[in-house]
Amino acid sequence: MPRRQQRLKTPRRSRPWRSTPEGRKLYALRKQTPEPVFGIIKSVLGLRQFPLRGLDGVRDEWNLVTMAWNLQRMFALRLAG
Repeated sequence: MPRRQQRLKTPRRSRPWRSTPEGRKLYALRKQTPEPVFGIIKSVLGLRQFPLRGLDGVRDEWNLVTMAWNLQRMFALRLAG
């Protein structure tokens, strides 16, 4: 089976697992974990792709982006409390 067809079938295979009470509970944990942060980094900080080449360049840029996110978050939390 071609890789594209395998990718398309993966969500369908996971549906029965997510429909169980335990599966729904585990799937709901995604809202608390890093996924919202990745969405914010993509939309608010505008990071859709890395302009630098190579693993070292991407790693350095990712470190800068995550530091910027953490500083923004720390500042917002300090103002709130």
